[in-house]
Amino acid sequence: MNTSAQPPSNDTPICYTINSPPFKFVPTIASAYFSSIFSVLGITSNLIAFVVLIKSFQRTHSSSRSSFLIFLGGLVVTDFMGLLVTGSIVVSFHVTHFNWRNLDPHCHFCNFMGMSMVFYGLCPLLLGAAMALERFIGITRPFTRSTTLPKRRTVFMLLLVWFIAGCIALLPLTGIGSYHMQMPGSWCFFNISSEGSDLTFSLLFSMLGLTCIAVSFVLNTVSVVTLIKVCCGQDKMQRPRDQEVEMMVQLILIMAIASICWCPMLVFIAQTVLSGDPLQVIYLLLWLRFASWNQILDPWVYILFRRAVLQRVYPRMDWSQWSQWSTLNQSFRSTISRLTHSSSHGRHLSSDEMGQNEKLNVTPHTL
Repeated sequence: MNTSAQPPSNDTPICYTINSPPFKFVPTIASAYFSSIFSVLGITSNLIAFVVLIKSFQRTHSSSRSSFLIFLGGLVVTDFMGLLVTGSIVVSFHVTHFNWRNLDPHCHFCNFMGMSMVFYGLCPLLLGAAMALERFIGITRPFTRSTTLPKRRTVFMLLLVWFIAGCIALLPLTGIGSYHMQMPGSWCFFNISSEGSDLTFSLLFSMLGLTCIAVSFVLNTVSVVTLIKVCCGQDKMQRPRDQEVEMMVQLILIMAIASICWCPMLVFIAQTVLSGDPLQVIYLLLWLRFASWNQILDPWVYILFRRAVLQRVYPRMDWSQWSQWSTLNQSFRSTISRLTHSSSHGRHLSSDEMGQNEKLNVTPHTL
């Protein structure tokens, strides 16, 4: 697929200076079906997850659980809107094959889609890091968390994540980077180039995404290790850990999905701009579709990996084994401690009795 027969002129808007429609390619019906099924599947999955989250939020009485559900709700809403906005544009193109230059001569529509791609791409990664930070504080520093306004703080963090992603998405409109029409003409994205401000924005996008994944990995690892120590340590009987284990399992799965889906795309962008090689459109489209699966798989983590669902699927499995194991371990240690104390006390008593017997035995001879 190459650019169009219309060479860009001096008055060509910036978003069409690299790739200018109409393009020389043969549209296939498979592209329209793939985009439509992909978008419908993702939107439906996120709607189901949102309904499940609302019901769970109404039933929960734990502040930490409420905070986690608010973050999950923000992630589901972000994924839903991302699929709705970008999917509707891509599906409309594959169905109608409209000409972008006739529909959007001043690049407003192209800039909007480019901003949407950046915003809805960064939000899941930033939210994953924010959720990992919240769980890290909740598990390692439970007494430093505010107990009066946990929901307001969580909502503030969620809004802050959206604000940061929105500010980054607006940078190309200020001259740091630029949004361009991408092959095969169905979408717009920032220009992945090793020149000027495009290099700066490309590295900012890729490095920020990779940093979020790395931060999530480190914080989640520390949280899991701490949770295991707490479940097996001296304070394991203070409160049940079933919900915290469930939240950590879901968070680890969200992190794993984000890493698998986004790392190839982020590494590809960084490698392209740092090496100075020309952009490989085939690989860009491949890794973009890979990254898009993140928005479909995220909601199924909470839909499927809940205790209520897993208990129905595996009714024989004991999901309270953490608490029971801790109780048994505590009873075992208490028994050992009592036996040790009793044996030690018994030895002291036996030595005293032997001393008294010796005195009784000696007394008759001395009299």
